[in-house]
Amino acid sequence: MGSLRSSGSGAAVPVESVDPEAACVLLATQQYGYVDVRMWEDFDKGHVAGARNVPYYLSVTPHGKERNPHFVDQVAALHAKEDRFLVGCRSGVRSRLATADLLAAGFTNVKNLQGGYLSLLKSASYSQPTASHQ
Repeated sequence: MGSLRSSGSGAAVPVESVDPEAACVLLATQQYGYVDVRMWEDFDKGHVAGARNVPYYLSVTPHGKERNPHFVDQVAALHAKEDRFLVGCRSGVRSRLATADLLAAGFTNVKNLQGGYLSLLKSASYSQPTASHQ
């Protein structure tokens, strides 16, 4: 595997993605935490139990997307750079970008959830929470 370069260098950062079945195992055994990068209103409609919400975009309009300029710092306030966690969004596109930014910033055990939260909901291994969580 090549060396990681900052996203400002123009070089792509290799992102490891895990499928929903593997994600369920990592989450069930509490080997990995979960950072949901959807906007707050989407997170509030449903999310992985114990997920931390750090939006990658602050707004999405027909005119474009406004990226959260404090995204990496906000994740760093919740997780050490060596912590293990999955990054997920709705369908896997945003979380792949977010994971690349985190890897470029020095996080070492971050994986993208392939297909996002929607794929997790369709997974036979995923058990949805039955009660609200704090």
